[in-house]
Amino acid sequence: MESTPADRASRPAVHPAVRAAAAPRPAVLAGRTALVTGAAGGIGRACARAFAAAGAHVYVVDLVAEAAKAVAEEVGGTAFVVDLADPEAVETLPADADIVVNNAGLQHVAPLQDFPTDRFVLIQKVMVEAPFRIIRRTLPHMYAQGWGRIVNISSVHGLRASAFKSAYVTAKHGLEGLSKVVALEGAPYGVTSNCVNPGYVRTPLVQHQIADQALAHGISEEDVVEQIMLDRTAIKRLIEPDEVAEAALWLCSASSGYITGASLPLDGGWTAR
Repeated sequence: MESTPADRASRPAVHPAVRAAAAPRPAVLAGRTALVTGAAGGIGRACARAFAAAGAHVYVVDLVAEAAKAVAEEVGGTAFVVDLADPEAVETLPADADIVVNNAGLQHVAPLQDFPTDRFVLIQKVMVEAPFRIIRRTLPHMYAQGWGRIVNISSVHGLRASAFKSAYVTAKHGLEGLSKVVALEGAPYGVTSNCVNPGYVRTPLVQHQIADQALAHGISEEDVVEQIMLDRTAIKRLIEPDEVAEAALWLCSASSGYITGASLPLDGGWTAR
């Protein structure tokens, strides 16, 4: 029986980055501490695993206590159960991270005229204000030691817009601007700041979007995958969380020290159009 686009999108892809994330690797980040938000699942969990495998101690930051503690135990890190929408809670996070990976995010799909205002505000708090507060809190430590890495997990939607995603697109564009300002200010102190811009990643966030998009566009879930999620990409599959984590890890390596203020598309050719 021929597979459908939905089948192809949900089928685990065999990719070298997936195997590389689990393979032994040099401890290039030995002695470093990495703070990863949204680290209990998806891209964040993949980043926690990759950075720990490279020798870093990982601060596993997430809202879900049980999952955060499980990931921290797995990678030998430290769990911090924090609601990133609460500014006071964000200010309790450690200030001594050498590496910050701003990954936490959420999505809501609705026409602009029907978009809940409170949901729009929440998404900005988690995806723009919290990264600002975390960076602001950790930069003095990075400046003092003359080295630091900020990796913002943005999105292709930080570079392009899509209908029905006003809050998410706004937040990702805001994160892009914040990242560039940090790059300019941090350069004299050995701190780089970059964005990673994946297309649709095989995560629960994306899986949940399929039903939401089907409702918003009035089409089937299969058509969402074929006509929306994969329509603009040249590579017709979802990207794996481990592939995004490998890009984030590379931006913290010795070979990428001259890269700052950049946005690295992992979009399967979406932005080539």
